[in-house]
Amino acid sequence: LLFLNQLQKDLEEVKELLTKATRKRLRDVLTTEKHKLEIEIKNQPPAKLKGDAGEEEKSSLGGYTVKINNYGWDQSDKFIKIYISLNGVQKLPAENVQVNFTERSFDLLVKNLNGKNYTMTFNNLLKHISVEGSSRKIKTDMVLVMCRKKQEEKWDCLTQVEKESKEKEKAAYDTSDPGEGLMNLLKKMYTEGDDEMKRTINKAWVESREKQSKGDIPMDI
Repeated sequence: LLFLNQLQKDLEEVKELLTKATRKRLRDVLTTEKHKLEIEIKNQPPAKLKGDAGEEEKSSLGGYTVKINNYGWDQSDKFIKIYISLNGVQKLPAENVQVNFTERSFDLLVKNLNGKNYTMTFNNLLKHISVEGSSRKIKTDMVLVMCRKKQEEKWDCLTQVEKESKEKEKAAYDTSDPGEGLMNLLKKMYTEGDDEMKRTINKAWVESREKQSKGDIPMDI
């Protein structure tokens, strides 16, 4: 789901830059990227509902261990709350639902739920939590993990990795200069693109430089 959201954001950015680009070669590059993104979004598998199991793996605990990939989260002044849907979890003995906390992480283990074990791990939480003040609650078809904040402040996301990803994206595209935003996108497209994409961008760059040197056009990329 996170990857799909990134693709959709990239597509929106490309569409926006298309409205600002005036050079035909650049418009061709952006149009090509737009079509690729649209196809990639179309080919993404449908989003799983909360509680859908992730990849199953053989477990040393016996049976299969399923990595939980889907969850919901919310926060209050004092707690970060992570909601994990697991059908029938309330029927298990309480000791079968274990959560281990550190100051920057937690991992959940649910043993022998319908013949399978379920795990979820969060490392590098955005901020420190209180191990002693954190806990888990078992509700109907749901486990609620309560991470007690060390400081009563709002979290913008759950992990440091998410924060760094958002900052990189903002640094690349959050600019008041459309030309700079276009250049940043082209650099990203060149770095991540295939050989054909790189050839197209190189050709556009060379032709633009040649025209500039002749005084035909101002440098716009």
